[in-house]
Amino acid sequence: MRVLAMSLILASAAAAVVSYGAAGIVRRVALERGMVVPPRPDRWHQRPTPTYGGVGVLAGVLVGAAIGGGYSSGTWPILAAGLALFVAGWYDDLMPMSALAKMVSSLAVAGFFVLGLVTVTTTTPMHAALTVLAMLWFGGMVNAINLLDNMDGLAAGVSAIAAIGLAVTFHDEFAPGVIPLLVALVGSLAGFLVWNRNPARIFMGNCGSLAIGGILSALATVAIARSGTFAAAVAVAAILVVPIFDSVFVVLLRRLAGRSTTRGNIDHTSHRLVSAGFSDRRAVLLLYALGAAGALIGYMVHEGSTASWPLAAGFGIAVLMIALSLARVPAYAGQDFRGVQNVPFAPLISDLTFRWHAGEVLLDLVLITTCYYAAYRVRFEGDADLPVFLNSFSLSLPAIIGCQVGALYVSGLYTRMWSTFGLHDLSTVVRAVAGGVTASVLVVTYLYKFNAFSRSVFIIDAVLLTVAIVATRSSFRLFARLVARASPHRQRVAIYGAGIRGQMLVREMLANEAWGRTPVAFVDDDATKRARRFVGVPVRGDSTELEQIIARHGIEEVLISSPAIDAEAEARVRAACGAKAIAVRRLFLDIK
Repeated sequence: MRVLAMSLILASAAAAVVSYGAAGIVRRVALERGMVVPPRPDRWHQRPTPTYGGVGVLAGVLVGAAIGGGYSSGTWPILAAGLALFVAGWYDDLMPMSALAKMVSSLAVAGFFVLGLVTVTTTTPMHAALTVLAMLWFGGMVNAINLLDNMDGLAAGVSAIAAIGLAVTFHDEFAPGVIPLLVALVGSLAGFLVWNRNPARIFMGNCGSLAIGGILSALATVAIARSGTFAAAVAVAAILVVPIFDSVFVVLLRRLAGRSTTRGNIDHTSHRLVSAGFSDRRAVLLLYALGAAGALIGYMVHEGSTASWPLAAGFGIAVLMIALSLARVPAYAGQDFRGVQNVPFAPLISDLTFRWHAGEVLLDLVLITTCYYAAYRVRFEGDADLPVFLNSFSLSLPAIIGCQVGALYVSGLYTRMWSTFGLHDLSTVVRAVAGGVTASVLVVTYLYKFNAFSRSVFIIDAVLLTVAIVATRSSFRLFARLVARASPHRQRVAIYGAGIRGQMLVREMLANEAWGRTPVAFVDDDATKRARRFVGVPVRGDSTELEQIIARHGIEEVLISSPAIDAEAEARVRAACGAKAIAVRRLFLDIK
C-alpha cells in the first residue's frame, strides 16, 4: 500500500512538472508565431493570450500515467477517447468548427467508446436505449467541459476536483491503471493552473478542453456502467455538477432570451457571478467550492451513508436557488426573457409567474416532498419496519402536499417578497407549517386511522420544512449580502456610530446596489460595544484607533451616522481621514 501511494504521488508530481514545462514551451512558441486568441465581444479575456496549452496538459497526463502504471487494457479506451478529441480540438483551434461539427465528433468518439463497454450477447430495446443514452451523455459531458472553459483557471480547476471525486468515489469500479491515470490528470491540471490562473498567461484551447472532457466523460460513463445503479448515476452527476449546471443553465437562459444556444457569449455562470459583484478570482473559487461540495455529496451517495439522500436533495435545492439568483442578473441587454414573450402561451406564463408565484409553489412542492421523505429516513433509518412506513409515505404524500401547500397559501407566505425576507416573516412560516402539519395529521387519521404512521415523523417534518422554507426564502437576501461584501467594485466604508442610524445605513448599503458601498467596520466610542457585531458588521474600535482601522481594513470612506457625535469628535475624524485622503460624510435625516 505504501509503495502504491508513493507511486501515485510520484506520478502526480511528474505530471505537474511536465505539464508546467510543456505549457511554458508552448506559450513561448505561440507568442513567437502569433498563435494567440484576440479579445472579442463574446469572450471574457481583455488581451491577446496564447493558446494550445492543452498540449502541456496531455503531455503531463501521458508521462504521469506511464510512471504510475496507468497504461493497461482498462485505460487504453479512455486514453484513446481523450487523444481522438484532442485531435478534433486541435483542428478546431486551427480552423474553427461549428458547434454541430464538434457535437458530431464527440458523438462519433462516444460511439466507439461505448461499443467497448457493451458486453451483452443479446440485444433488447432497453439495451439499445441505454446505449444511445450513454452516447448522448458522453457527448454532452464533453461539450459541457468545453463550454466551462470560459474564465481563467475555471475548467482546469473544476476538472481536477471532478477527477479527484471520481477517483475517491469509484476506485473499486475502475479497472487497474485508471486511478494512476486520474492522479496523473490531477497533477497535470495543477501544473497547468500555474499558467492558467487569473490572469491567464496561456489558454488550454479546444484541444485541451475537449481532451479533458473526453477523459472525464469516459471515466464517468465507465463508473455508471460498472456500478449499474441509480445511486451511481446521481453520484456522478453530483461530482460533475459544475459543468452540468453551467451548460444546462446557459442553454436554458439563451432559449428564454430567444438567442442561439450555440453562439458564444459572456453569459455563463462565472460571468454572471462577476456581473453580480464578485471578482474573477472569487467567482472561480465559488465554483471550485460548488464542485468540491458536489464531489463530497457524490461520495456519500455512492457509499450509501444514512444522511446521503437528504443531503443530496438539499444540495440539489441549493443549486436550484443559485440558478434562480443568477438568472436575475441581466446578461442580454434587457432582453433576458424575450423568448418567453413570443410563445403562444406567454400571457399564461406571465400570469402564473408574477401573479400566482408559480415558481415558489413548484419549489415548495419539492421542499415538502423532500422534507417528508427525510423525516421518515431520520426516524426509521436502520429499523426493520422502514419499508412498511415508506409505503405509508407513498400512500399519504399527495394528501400531505395538498394540506401543506394550502396552508402556505392561506398563511399569506406567497405575498411576501424574497428580497426582503427576514426574521419578521418567521412567525408566518411557523404558522403556515404548523397549520399544514396539523391538517396533514387530521387527514391521515381520517383516511388511514393513523395505522403505520408515526407522530414523531410529523414533528421532524415540521422542523425540517420550517428550516427549508426559511433557508430558501432567505437565499436571495443572503446572496445579495455576500455579493456586497465580496465585490471589489464597491467602496469599503467604516461607519462612525453603531447605533440605530448606523445599523440603518448598513442595511441600506447591503440592499441598495446603486450606492456602491460595502460596510466593513463600525467605529464607536462606547466601550460596551467593542468587538460586538451589529447587522453582521463588527465594531473594530473607537475613534482614537481610526487611523489603524483605515489602514488595516482598506477603508475608502467614513460615514458619521449619529447626531450625538459632537463637533469635536467629528473634527478628530476628519483630521485622521484628511491625512490619508479618505472622504468623510455625515448622515442627515430631515422630515418636512
